[in-house]
Amino acid sequence: MEDSNYIRVFTGSFIITQRIVQELEAAGINAIVKDESESGRLAGFGSSIQGQQDLYVNKDEQKAAAKIIEATASELDA
Repeated sequence: MEDSNYIRVFTGSFIITQRIVQELEAAGINAIVKDESESGRLAGFGSSIQGQQDLYVNKDEQKAAAKIIEATASELDA
């Protein structure tokens, strides 16, 4: 994804990533989730241990996404 308009804005567990995706979608921001362990599992190479997921958004939406991610992470930490 180096030559795209998308930038990684978060890396975390499946549950937290999905919650952030919901918040981003509610704000009209489309996010892409990349999960290397799931991709490996589907190809027959992965293990049963779930890894971290990377969350990407369009570079134009990075600042708005960062605010939502920060607010959601703070809410989940409380």
